[in-house]
Amino acid sequence: MNVDFINPFLDSLLNVLKTMASTELTPGKPALKKTATAHGDVSGLIGMVGPSTKGSLSISFEESLALKVMERMLGEAPTTIDDEVTDMLGEITNMVTGGAKNLLGEKGYEFDMATPVVVSGKNHSITHLCDGTKIMIPFTSPDGNAVIEICFDQ
Repeated sequence: MNVDFINPFLDSLLNVLKTMASTELTPGKPALKKTATAHGDVSGLIGMVGPSTKGSLSISFEESLALKVMERMLGEAPTTIDDEVTDMLGEITNMVTGGAKNLLGEKGYEFDMATPVVVSGKNHSITHLCDGTKIMIPFTSPDGNAVIEICFDQ
């Protein structure tokens, strides 16, 4: 997978959470993802299609991080993952993908975005919308962990 496709998503995630939720994440070491099981309690998944590629992105948060981000973004302090928390993660997924789309557009890569889908629950599955290699990058923070997964056909 082309690193030009990966870094804009990572940069966009870090920027969105820092700007919108005063939350700083520390990226870990990228790895290949071989199973469909999510590494978090709530995940946003979005498809992307362009003239020369098709892909998908997922962002998974542990419950503790999702609840803290919700509190920082909206001033509400939920105690469990509810509809408002899943809506928030869908919007974060959309913002991260939109930010990456802008960065990739500057490099000549164009794609359209689908509407994000959010799934929650312990050990839920993420089914990417393409057949390419799935790269996952873990992130840590004092409030909990997150994982971003990126998959492109090329």
